[in-house]
Amino acid sequence: MLNILYFAHLRETLGLDKETMNMPHVATVDGLINELRARGGVWADQLSAGKRWRVAVNQDMAAADTPLKSGDEVAIFPPVTGG
Repeated sequence: MLNILYFAHLRETLGLDKETMNMPHVATVDGLINELRARGGVWADQLSAGKRWRVAVNQDMAAADTPLKSGDEVAIFPPVTGG
């Protein structure tokens, strides 16, 4: 299970602030983003390579190749967020 948090305009655009996902085949941040993009529509648009967003895993900034494991908290957010 991955605990995924969405912040700022992503939260508003995607229509949720968090979700828990059982994704045993997802091994990295890039794999997770690709799975979310595969939902299509607003997901594909907001998480496209041309958009600016960042990812943290367990409150540490993460790269595309950062490994994921069950129980991780993954936060996806724009580069600058307000209070």
